[in-house]
Amino acid sequence: MSSEISFGTRVYLITGFLGSGKTTFLNRIIERFPKNRKLTILMNEFGEIGIDGTLVEGDDIDMMEISRGSIFCVCVKTDFIKGLYELVTKIKPDVLIIESTGVANPSDLKRDLQLPIFGKRFHFQEQFCTIDVGHFLDAYQTYTSLEKQIASSSVFIINKTDLAKAGEIAEIKKVICESHPAPVFYETTYSNIPFEKYFPDMISVVADVSPAVNGDLKVLTDAELDIYVEELLNDPELEITPPDLLVSTAFTWNGTDLDEIRKMAHDLPPNVIRSKGFVAENGIWHLFSYVMGTWSIDKTHVLEHRIKNKNTLVFIGPPDVMPGIEQVLKTGNWISRGVFQPFSGAK
Repeated sequence: MSSEISFGTRVYLITGFLGSGKTTFLNRIIERFPKNRKLTILMNEFGEIGIDGTLVEGDDIDMMEISRGSIFCVCVKTDFIKGLYELVTKIKPDVLIIESTGVANPSDLKRDLQLPIFGKRFHFQEQFCTIDVGHFLDAYQTYTSLEKQIASSSVFIINKTDLAKAGEIAEIKKVICESHPAPVFYETTYSNIPFEKYFPDMISVVADVSPAVNGDLKVLTDAELDIYVEELLNDPELEITPPDLLVSTAFTWNGTDLDEIRKMAHDLPPNVIRSKGFVAENGIWHLFSYVMGTWSIDKTHVLEHRIKNKNTLVFIGPPDVMPGIEQVLKTGNWISRGVFQPFSGAK
């Protein structure tokens, strides 16, 4: 048994479809978060190779990354529960922010946070859903995960409004209102919202806003934790069916001219949902970002030593798009890293 403690962790969830601005929103929180408060980020990426973690800004940020699928799917639920247990028993942050993969079904999260092994240390606060104005309506008609995210979210950040067409924002709000009883909307660029309304830590007059929790928390051995998680995964009420059947593939680029990347982006099959990665030309690093046909290559502020997967692009889409991606990349300086199916664990 541990000694009596008195602390609690407030939990926020950031959802939103692939490429909607979740990491930008997360960085807005980080840059405003006071240094005397303990913040932990749990970042979940769909592909086997993570990119977004590199884009998280800020020094000395406690960050836990879980790739290979959705933390809300049985395939990586084990990693998620064990990660939360480490947070509650060792790290003990004031605030935990979870950025989920863009194709996640977050329905089980609130229940997971109340598991007995966490000793009521987690206090769920808010679920944000970022919306990409230019692609939301098309994605909503195709991918079930968006319906799940809308139903369980409470605050909707309609992002990239400077790129909106006439009537597009009104149509997005209409769709969300049909699926949600009381949505709160913010129309933004670069995910700016009144953060102090949701994060009391950012109000300077607040000395300590962590929920008080008294009592002992039983510390499990590794073997006991394994048994607990195994029994949890056998729960018939657990939602283990992925909302959408998607896979990811990764390719390493051995070229030197970014025009080859531009040509590749132009030639990709239309049903590629997302691609991202860091590529270099003449020693200068760029971030390639592709969302449902819209793409950009911009110089990045990320220092080279922080880039884990250099000249590697991750592609996400339905299984039938993978041959088309391979065909496009056959003609260039590309080496396949393989196709990964997160929900099955197969490669």
